[in-house]
Amino acid sequence: MTAEFTPRERRELLAFVRKVIAGEFSNAEQPAAPAIPQLAVERACFVTLHDCSGGLRGCIGNIEAFEPLGENLRRNALNAAFSDPRFPPLEPDELGETLIELSILTPPRPIEDPTAFLIGVDGIILRQGSRGAVFLPQVALEQGWDQRTTLEYLSRKAGLPANGWQQPGTVFQTFRAEVFGE
Repeated sequence: MTAEFTPRERRELLAFVRKVIAGEFSNAEQPAAPAIPQLAVERACFVTLHDCSGGLRGCIGNIEAFEPLGENLRRNALNAAFSDPRFPPLEPDELGETLIELSILTPPRPIEDPTAFLIGVDGIILRQGSRGAVFLPQVALEQGWDQRTTLEYLSRKAGLPANGWQQPGTVFQTFRAEVFGE
């Protein structure tokens, strides 16, 4: 995916997200989003937090756009820091050691063949009835998974057996993301 944000804009977005989280600790007024035109457009994003050793500390986002990107970054930053059910809320003394990563998503598009995605390039969404799961493009690459392993973990994440991705009625979508972090 071609970079949509300049290096300066990326730094501004990361600083904005950090200020949003820090503001919750001091009950400060939430900061205004940077003056970047793309923040006014409805877009979806994920905010990922890593601890000082690189481990996951929180990751919340959405696949479908429903609000301007600036507001979506704010919402997902707060949810990643304080409402990810896998982790306790971030504590003030952790913020300085926490690294922020942003993933700005393209709209999802359907694919017929579940193996028609590129590791490290495409994010993938699996849906089967009321079950669903998603992996951001960087997940399979970071884990060292091939396509089949990615699809098996995606199935398990959706609460299906490892071969759930091969079952009739399973649908897939892919998306791309501009990913950058501190």
